[in-house]
Amino acid sequence: MSSQAPRERTRTAAPSERVWTVPNAISGVRLLLVPVFAVLIFTGRDVAAIVVLVVAGASDWLDGVIARRFDQTSRVGQLLDPAADRLYIFVTLIGLGWREVVPWWLVLVIAARDVFLAGMIPTLSRHGYGPLPVHLAGKAGTFALMYSFPLLLLAGSPGTLGDVASTVGWASALWGVGLYWFAALLYLEQVVRIVREDRVA
Repeated sequence: MSSQAPRERTRTAAPSERVWTVPNAISGVRLLLVPVFAVLIFTGRDVAAIVVLVVAGASDWLDGVIARRFDQTSRVGQLLDPAADRLYIFVTLIGLGWREVVPWWLVLVIAARDVFLAGMIPTLSRHGYGPLPVHLAGKAGTFALMYSFPLLLLAGSPGTLGDVASTVGWASALWGVGLYWFAALLYLEQVVRIVREDRVA
């Protein structure tokens, strides 16, 4: 990858300024389901919570496909999509931590990553950049985490189902955390490169 890659992706890409698009509508519905999901998970209605989580994950994939296929990528969508992902991850982790399904260290490790990324935004703004495009590793990490949560909810089931759900769920969660932080380091490398290039210029 050349040293110009971050600059080209953030400055030459031209997402639409449209607000009312099909992908944005799907992301909006996904955001509206966050409080519904929060109530379900905090009140222990796990089956309904899993259904909402699966629908949210499927809609995340669907809005991306539609945006690329029908050229409906927009700036609003670039903000809504990761915002919805982070909200679902945050709400799920707090709910699972509160119910003692997952340890609080896992919540802190994932939350620290988003704080770490947020700390880069002022530097990007000073150099005339908006948020960097979502990296494939970040998307993969988000997918792994979203995939792990329904399994961790099922881990309390008796018998083989609970054992398999626990094993696969924790494997997916730890893999997701690793990818999540790997993507954060890639973003840091891009920010450092941007600052160095602007200083040279």
